[in-house]
Amino acid sequence: MRMPTLPFNPTLQMHTPGTVLTSLALCLLPCLPACAEQNTPADVEAIEQVIESFRTSLINKDKPTYMSLFFSDRPDDIGWQFVSEDRRLADIRRAKTDAIKARKIPSNNFISLIDEAVATAEPREEKFFNTRIDTDGDVASVSFDYSFHANGVKANWGREMWQLVRTERGWKIFSVIYSIRDKRSSAES
Repeated sequence: MRMPTLPFNPTLQMHTPGTVLTSLALCLLPCLPACAEQNTPADVEAIEQVIESFRTSLINKDKPTYMSLFFSDRPDDIGWQFVSEDRRLADIRRAKTDAIKARKIPSNNFISLIDEAVATAEPREEKFFNTRIDTDGDVASVSFDYSFHANGVKANWGREMWQLVRTERGWKIFSVIYSIRDKRSSAES
């Protein structure tokens, strides 16, 4: 008995691994504009300028420039929270038994930082390392290692993260969270 032969079908011949990947890439092509807009050089540069202006406004005790970097000039509108490293916290608890890792302290806010820097004759500087910026052009997340120096001496260090929003007035800091390590901490990390 003779088996019928199937007619030649060129479509079946196109399903090689390379053509499957090409087809997949063509299907994903409409997604590219959304992905391409992330971390554009202009946005990254503008956000880097916010970081640098923050740093230099502390050094120069320039409160107007510093305040212009934030979404609002009201402390209640800007998230500002620190978290103590465990060994540092244990040392604090020796004197203050109710101390906790993260406590909202109304007097600890973005304005108190610049007010303290302006009020003292001693220099203040925050240094930033290992900066990472992630943005879609409207919102951004910035993270970095930092060290805070008072009168040229490193007072504390840790990790800091900012959330920013792009407004009609440019990129503005909306919230700041940071860990604090100091000489009481287990390691400088």
